[in-house]
Amino acid sequence: MIAELDTAFASIAQPSRRGVLISSTDAFFFVRREQIATLAIRHGLPAIFDARVYTMAGGLMSYAGDDTDMTLLTVGYIGRILKGERPADLPVVQPTKFALTINLKTAKALGLDVPPALLATADEVIE
Repeated sequence: MIAELDTAFASIAQPSRRGVLISSTDAFFFVRREQIATLAIRHGLPAIFDARVYTMAGGLMSYAGDDTDMTLLTVGYIGRILKGERPADLPVVQPTKFALTINLKTAKALGLDVPPALLATADEVIE
């Protein structure tokens, strides 16, 4: 599996295809988040994710539902289910708070300068 990911990153990083990696949360990617972050840096790909844990693992940045807000939404659902409500009857809710996390160590490793205006809007900066 490691060799397959390395081959995929090498293909993405070809000069004719150079760009960024945007990844969504998936169990396959989640368990390999450190490997994915390492491969992205090795191949010079800025990687943007939809969960903070990827940025903590070395991804360049993430924009995602705030962890505390998501936890409160989940706890609310659990409470309603434990009180007897059927899960099928519960409304679909989405986060109302979002957090931008930027990893400056990764930016430096990629040779990127993060604009001060972007840093000023970040909810968390990893240095």
